[in-house]
Amino acid sequence: MNIDLHCHSTASDGLLKPEELVARAAANGVEILALTDHDGVSGLAEARTKAESQGVRFVDGVEISVTWEGSTVHIVGLQIDPEDPVLRSGLESIREGRATRAEKMGEALAAAGVPDSFAGAKTYAENPSLISRSHFARHLVKTGLAPDVKSVFQRYLVKGKPGFVPHQWASLGDAVSWIRASGGIAVVAHPGRYNFSKPELHAFLAEFRDCGGAGIEVVTGSHSPEQYFEFARIAREFGFTASRGSDYHGKGESRADLGTLPQLPYDLKPVWHDW
Repeated sequence: MNIDLHCHSTASDGLLKPEELVARAAANGVEILALTDHDGVSGLAEARTKAESQGVRFVDGVEISVTWEGSTVHIVGLQIDPEDPVLRSGLESIREGRATRAEKMGEALAAAGVPDSFAGAKTYAENPSLISRSHFARHLVKTGLAPDVKSVFQRYLVKGKPGFVPHQWASLGDAVSWIRASGGIAVVAHPGRYNFSKPELHAFLAEFRDCGGAGIEVVTGSHSPEQYFEFARIAREFGFTASRGSDYHGKGESRADLGTLPQLPYDLKPVWHDW
């Protein structure tokens, strides 16, 4: 089956509205789709309604921002209950932090000679409680300071650059517990993106497993073909179920389109095995 369990809409930092995202997935042959917006669930109802009309099985999801040993990582929750009070309270606390960070990013960029970037970023954020670095990047591209979003990140928004603002997100244990409290499955998102040494990666995954984490993205838009094999091996080593997701944000900002990635290695147990 064509299954995509990681993508984003305008409810966080994607370019398509939830219903548009589902329509694109359906056109690409996706049969099971999870919407996993950052730190919020406001797009799920619209996406679910559209999925029902398109004959796509819809999975409620979220992607939670986590700080682990000073690094930002992301944990996807699948088959969550978006109305669960524990999950909703946790996500609200993260969004409050996001708003503060966005204001500080605007101040930092202004000090570096880039005025009005916070106001500009807000014009790109359909959800005002979820202003992200991507929204700043789109504004800076629009104003001609960089040719594309990737260049903005490299010049302004990563560690050591003028618009970078360190931030403390949720703890790993809290993120996993919120997902599990809502009946969901916790999955490590795009593990190949994290700048961990092998011992650090092992320690992170062991802690994730020990606090109730169950899955890992093996085939994702962030991974090279070599990394598919690397993280398939890690899934076997830790006993994780395996997930597949494009991490699609929109045309021109994503390495993979919805539903276009290779299938998981045949011997892995997929996260959807008993759905």
